[in-house]
Amino acid sequence: MAKKNQPTWHRYTFMALVIAGLALLFTVGVLLTRGLLVTNIFTGTTVETLDRLLMIGAGVFVLAIAIYGLLEPEKVRGALTGRQAKYGSNAIIMTIAFLGILIVGNVLTYQNPKRLADTTEDRINTLAPETIQALETLPEPVTAVAFYSTLSTESATDLLEKFRSNSKGMFSYQFVNPDTNPVAAREAGITGDGKIMLVMGDRKEIAAFASETELTKALIKLINPEPRAVYFLTGHGEPSIDAGDVSFSVAKQTLESKNYTVNSLNLLAENKIPEDALAIVIAGPMKPVSDGEVKLLKQYVDAGGSLVVMENPIPITDFGTSPDPLAKYLSTDWGITLTDDIIIDLNSQQPLNAVSASATQHPITQNLTGNYIVTMPQARSLSIQPDKENITLTELIMTSTNSWGETNFTSGEGSQISFDPETDIPGPLAMAVAGENASTKGRVVVFGNSLFASDQAFDYLGNGNMFINSVDWAAEQEDLINITPNTPKTRTFLPPSQWQWYVILCGTVFILPGITILSGIYTWWARRRQG
Repeated sequence: MAKKNQPTWHRYTFMALVIAGLALLFTVGVLLTRGLLVTNIFTGTTVETLDRLLMIGAGVFVLAIAIYGLLEPEKVRGALTGRQAKYGSNAIIMTIAFLGILIVGNVLTYQNPKRLADTTEDRINTLAPETIQALETLPEPVTAVAFYSTLSTESATDLLEKFRSNSKGMFSYQFVNPDTNPVAAREAGITGDGKIMLVMGDRKEIAAFASETELTKALIKLINPEPRAVYFLTGHGEPSIDAGDVSFSVAKQTLESKNYTVNSLNLLAENKIPEDALAIVIAGPMKPVSDGEVKLLKQYVDAGGSLVVMENPIPITDFGTSPDPLAKYLSTDWGITLTDDIIIDLNSQQPLNAVSASATQHPITQNLTGNYIVTMPQARSLSIQPDKENITLTELIMTSTNSWGETNFTSGEGSQISFDPETDIPGPLAMAVAGENASTKGRVVVFGNSLFASDQAFDYLGNGNMFINSVDWAAEQEDLINITPNTPKTRTFLPPSQWQWYVILCGTVFILPGITILSGIYTWWARRRQG
């Protein structure tokens, strides 16, 4: 009779428990998300936002439980003192104990990383001995800052975690999105996606991409810093390496962020090449480099030095009809010819801007292929003679077939530029060429354009990457150490036979569920006997 006299609202008190349950699930979800945020697995929000959501979820949960207690005091009292409370409290205590052990274990594991045994057949989870040695000899803590925006971070996280777990607490890492934090990317000298900056004290090195080889090279450079000097040739109307209307100041800052020392070099005045020069950059001369300077440059390269040459088409320089000793040297000694043309590229929105349509496998283009294109405003094409003795030449980037090298510079104003099969050079055309002499160890990288590396175009698509990679390769900074990481063996999945399918079916459908059901029945029967 008492139940019949209860007011109608008593039928809806259970809604408070439903709301409390939903609030609890929401709070647990926020806690999990916050944990993922701390470990850099999830980066979709901020800690402050999650903390506010956590307070809201917890507040709703407590408020809903309090309302239910006020509306149904008898039920709450019975739940806290009855037989079910006994078993429920035991379950709660066991759950809390389990979670406590799990949390403490994970915290201790994270704070005290230990190298676990690699039980894989091909040792895929084991770093190379050179890598482990580099990690064990770190004189100071190293922080890796991985700049990822659109690329997946999964493989990079796995690799960085291996480095961390083998470093005895001397290696840590974090991820930064260069799109949302461009200031950090600029200060680090990052010009592309997927690069990793290693910082030790006041020194830093940049790995071009996430691989054990690249990261170990960067570690070795941090441990054993050596002077790395690059010189920009001056005296021929080249743009300044300091700020200006047309300059290479961004290129200079990026090189300096990689621990290069960048200076200007006037061979006309000094008449000698500094002994510490790893590479000399000749960027956009307006006047030809003299015979005397070319002789010094030739001696330097023959002794193992390197050049990065960026010459623009003759019509946009002051060369006129004067001979070009530098172009003659490149053609005679290296088989690299700077063609007297201007590239017209119909695949580009602006035909005078040559766009790379393909790239050859080479250390310079290793992080350009398929990811970035290079755009060169007003570029000339290059050609090669591949039969030079002891010299290996590589056409690095090419235009598409929908381009040509225009050789007629005297067309009247307003005339339509079109391909002339009699005089023009059909595409695809080489935009950059790298050469290496196996005998002298000298290296050259030649571009038919310098504007792509200027301040206005440096950050556009793959332009900056192309220039920095070229200097790295010319200065022999790309192969400091050779590491062969373990690679997984290819395995083929063979479908089970008929009897194997029968065993799997019986085990998953009958045996395992049957054991669970029988265990439940036995537990119920045993408790019933005990009263």
